[in-house]
Amino acid sequence: MSSNSGGSLGTDLSSRGGRPGHIEYKWIALSVTTIGALMASIDSTIVILALPQMMAHLHAGLVEMIWVIMAYILVSTVLLLTFGRIADMFGRVRLYNLGFVIFTVGSALCGVSRSAGQLIASRVIQGSGAALMMVNSTAIITEVFPQEERGRALGINGITWAIGGIAGPLLGGFLLSMANWRWIFYINVPIGLVGSIWGYIALRELSHRDRSEGFDARGALGFSLGLVALLFALTNGIQFGWTSWPILSLFALSAILFSAFFSLERHAASPVLDLSLFESRTYSLSVIAAMLQALAMFAVTFLVTFYLQVVRGFDPLKAALLLIPLSAVSAVVGPLSGIAADRLGARLPATLGLVIQCGALLWFIGRLTPDSSYGVVAFGLVLVGLGGGLFWAPNTSAAMNGAPRNRLGIASAALATLRQTGMVTSFALSLAVAAGSLPRGVMMQLFVGTGISLGSAPRQAFVLGMRHAFMVSALLCACAAAISLVRGPEPASPATVRAR
Repeated sequence: MSSNSGGSLGTDLSSRGGRPGHIEYKWIALSVTTIGALMASIDSTIVILALPQMMAHLHAGLVEMIWVIMAYILVSTVLLLTFGRIADMFGRVRLYNLGFVIFTVGSALCGVSRSAGQLIASRVIQGSGAALMMVNSTAIITEVFPQEERGRALGINGITWAIGGIAGPLLGGFLLSMANWRWIFYINVPIGLVGSIWGYIALRELSHRDRSEGFDARGALGFSLGLVALLFALTNGIQFGWTSWPILSLFALSAILFSAFFSLERHAASPVLDLSLFESRTYSLSVIAAMLQALAMFAVTFLVTFYLQVVRGFDPLKAALLLIPLSAVSAVVGPLSGIAADRLGARLPATLGLVIQCGALLWFIGRLTPDSSYGVVAFGLVLVGLGGGLFWAPNTSAAMNGAPRNRLGIASAALATLRQTGMVTSFALSLAVAAGSLPRGVMMQLFVGTGISLGSAPRQAFVLGMRHAFMVSALLCACAAAISLVRGPEPASPATVRAR
């Protein structure tokens, strides 16, 4: 696959404005990355709804179905840093287009799977493609848009994740009622084909690549194994117990491998992770804020979904639809916050977003009971969506603005890796806190959407556990807000100068 465009359209784009700041190319590049984000966002929500049907049709067990989700998360997280380094060496467009193709092929293979093992293996392929798209889409947007427009572009790109949160349950419910679970994967194939062809035709490399740089295979392997050990420990802690020897051993192994990784990277000629990135105060604090925000907020949606199913007795599809206010508000606010960041800088909107999300958690802590009306839940979800919409695009824009141009791939990869790790950790941490008063089997069944109704005492205990989890999340969110506030001045852009 060529690193340049695949046909005459790409040549024409190059001659008419294939440089940052020329509207013809930058918006076309954004359209390609937006298609990829839409496909990934729909897939992330639609699969959960289909788990019970997949379990029945494939005669699979609970653990196998959990791995249908976890295989995708683990692979798409572990490979980010390695793929980011390879993209800086061999081209972001080349790797992004390859990711589109791999994700599409993986989706088709998921659809034709005849056993749980085949489905899990196909999800691994899907996750590999997702990692390639994820790590390069932000870098491509950063590269083609001038600094004064990056926030708006990232905000527009971020709309697709909110739209996916709405479209996933609706589309999933329709497909599962009209056909079977295989179509939740087949639906990706036409979208993937369009995106793959459009990306091959329209995208072109703008960055200079130095292929003489080596690839630190030892560092990549050490980091990947360390992250696998950490994620395995986090995702299995509830099942085996946090103080059991397998979980403690995995945490210890992870710490040893990460220590060896950072030791190797300090002396590597061509490190997988360029530690000089973190010399930028803006970049390093923006990345830390993103990780803490993910750690604080990612599991909130899952806990509220469990509340709607366990305490209120709604079926999984209705519970998912009742979460729409969060995605709808985020979709509206995201692009506006990006525009605000382009004009005023990222610190104000990003910090305000985190403060609002902290307020949402305090609202849930103070008002959520087993008999709360949906209005109480909806108001909290609106605050969560408002805060997330204000935070994501400005914070990502600030991080990428603080990275050198020839390291955008690895800068995006480090940001995505820490954010994804924060998401997985959030899930494990919040469920561990919230599930403390419930039998382990109940929480494991809820995880795959089997509706369970509890008696009065367990319902009270579950809500109390949610409040404890939200207290931890509120503290983390407050820490993220403090870090966002002190991230330091950003490089001035023309729009920022004019606004001042």
